[in-house]
Amino acid sequence: MKTFLPKDPGADRQWFVMDAEGQSLGRLAVKVVKFLRGKQKVCFTPQVDLGDFVVVINAGKVRLTGRKADQKIYKQYSGYRGGLKETKASVMRERHPDRMIKQAVLRMLPKNNLSRKLFRRLKVYAGKDHPHVAQKPTTVK
Repeated sequence: MKTFLPKDPGADRQWFVMDAEGQSLGRLAVKVVKFLRGKQKVCFTPQVDLGDFVVVINAGKVRLTGRKADQKIYKQYSGYRGGLKETKASVMRERHPDRMIKQAVLRMLPKNNLSRKLFRRLKVYAGKDHPHVAQKPTTVK
């Protein structure tokens, strides 16, 4: 059986806007990854880049279930002795709400060169405004 490869995969890239307000962090990340990889398209192939651009707004209003706001810890290691920084999710939401979504999405993508290319198409903003209005993005519910 011959492997199907779509012709010119980058020709029909679309822009999508997702509102994170009131949505659970993990469930939102799953939806974002689906659009970044192009799994909603009929001609999806895992080794071909068919993904679209995704803009996430209201990242600061994403919902964390249970007691994750107090118990979930984001770790960052510099590589030096004693260089481990730990930040609670509540503090991370105040300081860098976009990083919460970016980290969740990055960890759901496969670990390869293609995923790094896909991750560049993710745009996350803490507020309601975004500079991608000229691309005429479609709103996803």
